[in-house]
Amino acid sequence: MTDLRIPRDRDDDYGVEAIAARQQLVRDRTESALEHVGRYSLDPATLPGNIENFLGAAQVPIGLAGPVLVDGEHAQGEFLVPLATTEGTLVASYSRGMKLCRAAGGVTTTVLDDKMQRAPVFSFANAREARAFAVWLDEHFEEIAAAAQTTTSSGRLIEIQQFSVSKLLYTRFNYTTGDAAGQNMTGKATFAACAWIKQNYPAEVHFILEGQFATDKKTSVVNMLHTRGKRVVAEITLPAALVEEQMHVSTDKLYAARMRGQLGAIMSVTNNNGNHSANGITAMFIATGQDVANVAESSAMYGFSELLPNGDFYASVTLPSLIIATYGGGTGLATQRECLEIMDCYGAGKVLKLAEIIAATVLAGELSLGSAVVAEEWVQAHDDLGRNRP
Repeated sequence: MTDLRIPRDRDDDYGVEAIAARQQLVRDRTESALEHVGRYSLDPATLPGNIENFLGAAQVPIGLAGPVLVDGEHAQGEFLVPLATTEGTLVASYSRGMKLCRAAGGVTTTVLDDKMQRAPVFSFANAREARAFAVWLDEHFEEIAAAAQTTTSSGRLIEIQQFSVSKLLYTRFNYTTGDAAGQNMTGKATFAACAWIKQNYPAEVHFILEGQFATDKKTSVVNMLHTRGKRVVAEITLPAALVEEQMHVSTDKLYAARMRGQLGAIMSVTNNNGNHSANGITAMFIATGQDVANVAESSAMYGFSELLPNGDFYASVTLPSLIIATYGGGTGLATQRECLEIMDCYGAGKVLKLAEIIAATVLAGELSLGSAVVAEEWVQAHDDLGRNRP
């Protein structure tokens, strides 16, 4: 039995002495000197609510990609995109795709939907009782929404989806959440709504606040079909000659490879039929203070392409469950806020703008990598720009 304990200070756990004690513990017990982890420019006083047992900072390199030219309803113009990554060739590849898109007139982006869920499951003695409750739930939606609204000023319950199985009723309480990602917000609001339901339903009802049907931080078909976070589309039509000139591949070969990739994606049952949506999304998430675990859902993607009669190439990506924020969480911390400010995406009223920039970035990355694979330049690019050895 070890007596090893991480030092904590109940009165000032983010103060100089508490941090130094934890650093000293590591130096005494391990071979790490914390020469770099222990150096940082952020103010530890800003960290309560974001991290416990603060020790130091992980310095992830940030590269600048772009500019990406976006013709959206919320993002319009050229944007420099910060990507935090340790993968060589990544920033160069996204920049290459953005250059192609700029030359073609830019990426058109559209936000289609905006929802965040908590998904209680209600249990009953039999299926008929569950059916009766489902009817009652519809009849009392306004009262339930009012109960949820007591916990939040920016969230709003817009619908309750129902999915009946056996003597259980699985639900999805769908909210809009403003500029916050909203998982905690929806949890608190739904708990208040369920408390009202339990108090006012004329028969016995039992519930679990999350029945794993919101699939929080897990890839799922239900979120891809019904939306979790932002559903956003990025699309572009690329002239055949431009693709040949900049990407060294013909559009007919690019489309043929796309169709073969579609079948491979179906066979392997992936969460998307693209190349590497998680790469750009993860790099932007780390740079801008998003909850990186949400990449599990946010990297889901529907890719769609057409080879047009004149040889031009239409390409689009749909991100059906992009979970992001421009306010709250880690977005207000020092480096994260600065990266959001690079794109003018920090603060209230900016979350849909960020969604469009991310979608445009993903499309650029898909085009770049897809072209590199077909042109047989992929491996050489990693040899030239990547660090595949220690």
